[in-house]
Amino acid sequence: MITFPCCKINLGLNVVERRADGYHNIETVFYPIPLTDVLSIHKMHDKFPSDVPCDLKMTGIPVSGDEQNNLVVKAYNLLARDFDLPRIHAHLYKRIPTQAGLGGGSADAAYMIRLLDEHFRLNMGNAEMERYAAQLGADCAFFISAEPAYATGIGDQLAPADNAHGNLNGYWIALVKPDVAVSTAAAYAAITPKHPEKCCRDIVRQPIETWKDELHNDFEDSVFPQLPLLADIKQQLYNQGASYAQMSGSGSTIFGIFKEEPTDIPTLFPEAFTAIIEL
Repeated sequence: MITFPCCKINLGLNVVERRADGYHNIETVFYPIPLTDVLSIHKMHDKFPSDVPCDLKMTGIPVSGDEQNNLVVKAYNLLARDFDLPRIHAHLYKRIPTQAGLGGGSADAAYMIRLLDEHFRLNMGNAEMERYAAQLGADCAFFISAEPAYATGIGDQLAPADNAHGNLNGYWIALVKPDVAVSTAAAYAAITPKHPEKCCRDIVRQPIETWKDELHNDFEDSVFPQLPLLADIKQQLYNQGASYAQMSGSGSTIFGIFKEEPTDIPTLFPEAFTAIIEL
């Protein structure tokens, strides 16, 4: 069986308070984007010599680290504790860039849970799959349904975002991911948590023309001074006519939302990963 894990952008991101456990509570709107990885699984032959129950092969964009530490394998191992799963081969073709603020790894994990549920008829509903996914990462649960959602807590408490789809239908999104990495821990450390004057969920219900002045990602305040290239990309997207532009998550992808297809983006950023997608 095969599935296509999508990525996400954040429409606004406010760090509202520091928690006693060292994490931070946030407010953000997760919005799914049809840039996808490709994930497939099939049962391993009984006589196939494998030391692991989930044999993962990865191609496409390189991902560092041991494949057995990948969230796809962790999702399999998590379900295997509670369900009688056969040994499997899994193939993950990466098209979503890593360390980009796009949630690609979280999506792969969630879609693996969905794929195992469907293929082996585990009969889990979305709520149960979300509970498993949340054990793998704060934003993993979002990708079980992959519908626009207002996220609070550490990003794991989800509610409908209302009307976000209607606001962006027919627009184009440009993703620009330069070859730089952002330390999420350092980005959080430089932020003073505070509640915004207006909730991002309320702002995304408004016409997109109002977002530039009201919808904010708090991480830009701590990341842009350290990586001015990202601030420059954001300004260039506005120069190209973006209705709204922002860093996604804690970076380092900058996205711009356009009324018309922005065909010049790959030329403007020849050394960066770019994608132009109709919403």
